Amino acid sequence: MTDTSAGNAAPTRCALGLGSNIGDTRAHLDKAVECLGATDGITVVARSSDYRTPPWGPVSQDDFRNMCLLVDTTLPPRKLLECCLAIEAEIGRVRDIRWGPRVIDIDVLLYGAQTVDEPDLELPHPRMGERAFVLVPLSEIWPDAPLADGRTASEALLTCPDLEGVVKLEA
Repeated sequence: MTDTSAGNAAPTRCALGLGSNIGDTRAHLDKAVECLGATDGITVVARSSDYRTPPWGPVSQDDFRNMCLLVDTTLPPRKLLECCLAIEAEIGRVRDIRWGPRVIDIDVLLYGAQTVDEPDLELPHPRMGERAFVLVPLSEIWPDAPLADGRTASEALLTCPDLEGVVKLEA
């Protein structure tokens, strides 16, 4: 395991999933990407297209705008998550209803090939292999991304339900 807490550590390739379904969703995603790129220890490597996706979960709400980012980071996994949560708060995220509407959501999906099992941080993200709103944009920018079950993102996409609900948005 690489010690990513050192300032001169080699960066780790990570995947983040971003989504928004309140207000100017494109502006919220753009702001999140800008904030991530301005964070010490994080370099944005690639951004997927944006996709309109149906909401996931039991709460009735508007469709989402989702996308994925590849970043290289020298931050350890917990610190990367803390940065994502701080950016969510800065943009206006309020956590009140689980799986409810949100101004911005930033999920850490993958941290290299590392497995992390801590309170509030499980990597690779345990349910991303079942979610078209993650797999479609992730496969666009990192088709060989390693999922927890041993498949790649592109392999999981072949059997993923709900693909028809994911619609690529024009820039």
